[in-house]
Amino acid sequence: MSSQRPLSTPRIGQIAVPVPLSRRFDYLIPEGMTVQAGCRVRVPFARRSVVGVFCAETRDSDYAVDKLKPITAVLDAQPIISAELMALAEQASRYYHHPLGEVFATLLPNALAQGKPLSEAEQALWQLSAAGKALDADSLQRAPKQRALWQYFQQHHQAVAADSLNQHFSHWRPALKALCDKGLLDVLTLPPTPALHCRPGLAVNDEQAAAIAAVTASQGFQTFVLNGITGSGKTEVYLQLVAQCLQRDQQVLVLVPEIGLTPQLVQRFTARFDTLIVSLHSSMSDRERLRSWRLASEGRARIVIGTRSALFTALPELGLIIVDEEHDSSFKQQDSFRYHARDLAVMRAKMLDIPILMGSATPSMETLYNIQQGRYTELLLTRRAGGAQPPRIAVVDARLERGLNYAHALCTTLRSAVGEQLQAGNQVLLFLNRRGYAPMLSCPSCGWHAQCQRCDASLTLHQQPRRLICHHCAGEQRAHRHCPTCGYAELDSVGLGTQMLEQELQALYPDYQTIRIDRDSTRRKGALQAQLAAATAGEAQILLGTQMLAKGHHFPKVTLVGILDCDRGLFSADFRGTEQMAQLILQVAGRAGREQQQGHVIIQSSQPEHPLLHTLITRGYGAFSQQCLSERQQVGLPPCQHLALLRAESVQKDQALGFLASIGQQLPQRADVQLLGPVPAPMERRAGKFRAQLLVQSAQRSALHQQLHALRHACENSKASRSVRWSLDVDPMEMF
Repeated sequence: MSSQRPLSTPRIGQIAVPVPLSRRFDYLIPEGMTVQAGCRVRVPFARRSVVGVFCAETRDSDYAVDKLKPITAVLDAQPIISAELMALAEQASRYYHHPLGEVFATLLPNALAQGKPLSEAEQALWQLSAAGKALDADSLQRAPKQRALWQYFQQHHQAVAADSLNQHFSHWRPALKALCDKGLLDVLTLPPTPALHCRPGLAVNDEQAAAIAAVTASQGFQTFVLNGITGSGKTEVYLQLVAQCLQRDQQVLVLVPEIGLTPQLVQRFTARFDTLIVSLHSSMSDRERLRSWRLASEGRARIVIGTRSALFTALPELGLIIVDEEHDSSFKQQDSFRYHARDLAVMRAKMLDIPILMGSATPSMETLYNIQQGRYTELLLTRRAGGAQPPRIAVVDARLERGLNYAHALCTTLRSAVGEQLQAGNQVLLFLNRRGYAPMLSCPSCGWHAQCQRCDASLTLHQQPRRLICHHCAGEQRAHRHCPTCGYAELDSVGLGTQMLEQELQALYPDYQTIRIDRDSTRRKGALQAQLAAATAGEAQILLGTQMLAKGHHFPKVTLVGILDCDRGLFSADFRGTEQMAQLILQVAGRAGREQQQGHVIIQSSQPEHPLLHTLITRGYGAFSQQCLSERQQVGLPPCQHLALLRAESVQKDQALGFLASIGQQLPQRADVQLLGPVPAPMERRAGKFRAQLLVQSAQRSALHQQLHALRHACENSKASRSVRWSLDVDPMEMF
């Protein structure tokens, strides 16, 4: 009689797959396979092979076991995603109602999300040897390429990778080989972890000392807001708190809103600390990002500085999170997984039971509301560091002054002030948040104007080369010389862009150099840093730009700031328009008079009597924000109530509206949740798609999320979703 072997209970793995479906998928774990939560696995999905994240093992499935497919391969011997980051991803997925698999795809560097091994991060690195550090520069006088490369290494205290050299040099390998052959460079695979050494900090005033003491004394999780005017020494507070963390053998995560701010802050931190500091931002190559991520995850990098995606860096010994310029809308991801890095940073700090410090000269309404509600602790810095005086701000009525001579973009008062400062040997900064030459090209004879064929928007005229470009879909076409409708030969450039302003400034002040900093002038890799360095060094006397120029950069020779267009924010269709206007005005104004000389700010406005603008200028941001919060409380807008926006788009005009209407009808009726819409988007047609939106509003966050759970389920199961593209945005920052 043969003995029958008992069938073993099948092992089933729950896998988060990067697809737009809000559930995990069950796969069979083959016999003998070892896999842990947080490991990447390769699995078959539909007709392709994808990389997912193993979440848990179970014995049960809603599907017949013989229908389940097996895991193809385990890509990691040990979990590449820690239990802490697994929990953060789960919580973020629930809060933003976004598929967990896509959250993991955002969390991981691209190389890891694509299934590449962690060893991909290994690459050759070079640093100066002892002989290289002691070398006299004159010994390389006859080898200019070697000398330039040697000087670059002299300026960098850390090992340098090929990706970094590619950004600054062309055909650098022969010169590098020569330096290596001379014994001036050492070759590494991973940078060494230097012995910790913190250089002495600057002397702090009593307000800075109180802020440092408050964060130092915190026990576990607490959210601090460093509310300090521009130039008050917030960065020094950061540096001294970081020094304390490093002495406790902890890691620090610093989030900044803009890529352009990352190198500047890295330089400040590198000058203070002899420890491994890495940066993470979207301009880095996949290999560079993977290398930084690996160094942080292994605990070798003690400080990570980066933009919003750096929030998800694996940091096993994280002791402090700093969010600089917390008010900046760049912390909000505007497509795919629409998370807010500032809010998730608070979530991560709470999960780890560590303090988080958010700094700003103009805190967001959400942050100020949380201070009012007692959730956050405010730390005030009201004085400029070094005793510098705050700038004097004046508002000029552009209707009167430019009415006398409309040919000039600058009003008479501003033109005179610019001339005076230039003659005195100072720098001036002019802010215009509209790139291009002119926002519209039109015919004065028949009224024609250049319109994008794929968007409900005008085309912007650009010069050098002369093109019409849509700033919404990036479509381009030749700029007309004659009206295509009536043939009129003198088309008008309507409105003002940075290129036109640059042209006028060169005509008005031909003896002075102008630098224009906007997205068009900084497209080449390294161009932004080169232009900022030139501006800081005083190589140009007139600095002109968009908000890229305004955020966080220090120009010690600037004594006058001119703001040319703040009126759009006063009458924006977005309820956050006035808040963002005020923040930009004060951020730009903060560039003036940082050293011993008091700065001046002149604002050109066609609405100088606007109550919010008047409050901001005469009583400051504190009074402005209280007025703003009061208005939002009266009309039930965030942060006093909670919003989510369901967007849909389709190539057919009525499909998006119809889809949203059908979703709204499927949702349960609730007295504590309001549905507003659906309505066409403020710009209904964009990139050839017709767009619509449904707003979900509630005074109670829990009620909102219950409704959003039902809403997402309805969207995923709707047959109409096959013909439309939809997205759910929780706590939207843009209403378009």
